[in-house]
Amino acid sequence: MPPEKIAYALARYSRSPDSIRDSVAWVRTHDSTKFLESFYFQYGHASIADLGHVVLCFEGISELAATEIEDEQLWDGQARSSRYQDFSRSGFVTPPELTGEHAARYATAAQKLLDAYHQIHKDITEHLTEKLPRPDDMKPDAYQRNIAARAFDVARYTLFFGIPTGVGQVTSIRTLERQIRRLKASEYAEIRCMADEIAEACAQPPECRWDEASSSEPLAPTLARHVDTDEHAVRSRRDLAEWARDNVSIPAMAVDDVDLLKPTDMHAEAAATLLYPVTELPFRALYELTLSWPAALRNEVIDVALRSRSRRDELLRGFRGGLYVYDIVMDIGAYRDMHRHRRCQQFRQAYSGHLGFDTPQALRDAGIVESYENVMSAAFGTMQSLPEPGAHHLLPFGARSRFLFKMDFAEAEYIARLRSGVKGHFSYRKVAWEMKQKMQQLEPELGRLLEATPPWVEDPLKR
Repeated sequence: MPPEKIAYALARYSRSPDSIRDSVAWVRTHDSTKFLESFYFQYGHASIADLGHVVLCFEGISELAATEIEDEQLWDGQARSSRYQDFSRSGFVTPPELTGEHAARYATAAQKLLDAYHQIHKDITEHLTEKLPRPDDMKPDAYQRNIAARAFDVARYTLFFGIPTGVGQVTSIRTLERQIRRLKASEYAEIRCMADEIAEACAQPPECRWDEASSSEPLAPTLARHVDTDEHAVRSRRDLAEWARDNVSIPAMAVDDVDLLKPTDMHAEAAATLLYPVTELPFRALYELTLSWPAALRNEVIDVALRSRSRRDELLRGFRGGLYVYDIVMDIGAYRDMHRHRRCQQFRQAYSGHLGFDTPQALRDAGIVESYENVMSAAFGTMQSLPEPGAHHLLPFGARSRFLFKMDFAEAEYIARLRSGVKGHFSYRKVAWEMKQKMQQLEPELGRLLEATPPWVEDPLKR
């Protein structure tokens, strides 16, 4: 059955004594559109839309767009992996904001990054093959796959947000509506266009059907008619940025790349979280600043964030929290992996390139670090010369940026244990290990429960 009809059938099932067979038979002869428009969109019975699920696939989108697609807590999906696929022949997505000379400069820099990616993979493959001979008990094809995967782990530092990828997702109609509204509010033209395309797809029959007997009815036509831009998100982001420019001016604070806080004042914590995405300051600096403010000034931040809120809008993500707050500076590639932990409340600061880039140790070991740093520096220089936000598509995966993760203790334990394992990428392994160390310092008795593998313990032929 189409997703909206499934939602109708299960909603009726919960509201009548009939069997599910009778409810399905009823739905076959009645209009689900009228029901959904009345109970979901007019009366706000949003739980009804959780009962119908839609499968969507996004092909040929940029990695930047893929990151934004996946930024939903109630989301299930997979993106193409940079560990198991060669992206050197995939070309790149040119953002709509860049035209003429800007597009030409972008294309030149993008191709240089792809050429470097291809050469680094070749050089690191040779280096690892020499450094790690094949064990007698490992089959040659398995050995080659493992070596190639580890070489891609290093080469991916020169991939960039403009690389095309594919994403498959399964979401409820309610999550899909929230996703479309959020994407329509994006600062990036590619993502806004994609949001329109999702709504258009919902008004059409499925592109790929299992067999001829599968339904040829539209996927979610009622949703397609009603979805709009999340104007509250647009205005709140703009208003907070303007307020921060006028009112937040403090010297830079040096903090570790992985910094852990356990806020005790939720009023100050909410104000600091709202300001975090519109500044370049560490969360610790913002929290200590808001702690020093009188309640009236914190309320001013909150009121600015909420003044565009309508009755339909939920509270902003900035009001969601967790007992522990990790402020992490890491490379974009590591963030793409850490971003999958949806039990966290996640926030990011604007992509800027101001924090530089990371250099994998393997490049030094292989003697090719200079060429890597040259191409990365050139890409950063070109990016700074291009107009924003289109310039962000050129940001390499090796670029460092700042991200905030709020979580409970169980999630911290899970991430530290899972992401520090020897099968993982060396970048997020280091982050996971530091998360454990910080928790042990903050909560010695609880911290002993965190199991994590030190990053110097390696098994590079294990996947």
